[in-house]
Amino acid sequence: MGNALGPSAPRAPRRGEPLGSPGSFDELHRQCKEVFPQQMEGVKLIVNKTLSSHFQVTHTVHMSTLGLSSYHFNATFVGDRQLSPTEAFPTLVGDIDNNGSLNAQVLHLVAERIRTKAVFQTHQAKFVTWQFDGEYRGDDCTATLTLGNPDLLGESVILVAHFLQSVTSRLVLGGEMVYHRRPGEEGAILTLAGKYTAQKWVATLNVGYGGAHASYYHRANEQVQVGVELEANTRLQDTTFAFGYQLNLPQANMVFRGLLDSNWSVGGVLEKKLPPLPVTLALGAFLNHWKNRFHCGFSIIVG
Repeated sequence: MGNALGPSAPRAPRRGEPLGSPGSFDELHRQCKEVFPQQMEGVKLIVNKTLSSHFQVTHTVHMSTLGLSSYHFNATFVGDRQLSPTEAFPTLVGDIDNNGSLNAQVLHLVAERIRTKAVFQTHQAKFVTWQFDGEYRGDDCTATLTLGNPDLLGESVILVAHFLQSVTSRLVLGGEMVYHRRPGEEGAILTLAGKYTAQKWVATLNVGYGGAHASYYHRANEQVQVGVELEANTRLQDTTFAFGYQLNLPQANMVFRGLLDSNWSVGGVLEKKLPPLPVTLALGAFLNHWKNRFHCGFSIIVG
């Protein structure tokens, strides 16, 4: 007996939304932190000079009112292999100040999904930090292993492992394991992390033995963004809360960032671009009511 409804069409397989890469563990709270203003004091002049499509140098002069004035020279080399508008390999970055202290980073793409990073830091003529990272980025997961200050003779090392997995297109779960060893001391700390990304907001939470760090980022519209951070430290028995906001005024080429935290501190930074000149002016002021401290800063960025 034939089918009265005719032959049934094959059913297409159900496919959900692509999960996407969860990014790196260190950038879980990045969107919220970018809303807050950076501390400023004294007068700073920054001159950026692009020498070629691969090479750029930066001169920074800082006249401080709280400490010693300083000069920094920064050089950046970027290779030909570009994965995104903000990522290119290999990348070499070096920064040296007037005291001879050096910060250097080398980033290299070993394979399509594996990238490495080496960090070196000196204070005058003494090595302070040497760190090596290896990161694997899959279609829906990220795994990172960091080796910090290895000393075979002194039997000391810091080992950090990160893992993030995209459970859905909006939810990311993962964790961090920090292991440290030195003569007479050894220990490990485990931290669990989760991040939920909606259309206009992002909520992130880190919880571990040492405390908790929660952040919430909300984009109200094209001009207004807000962020809230809560940090609790079980060792110091201290909890802090901070609220930040960013106001964009594209017609006036201005960006204002402000903050208010539980330590009775308020502050703000106003940035103003001066087209067609490649110059950006920034003015910031910060006041701590509890400690009765006030400082302000002014910077000029050229290039």
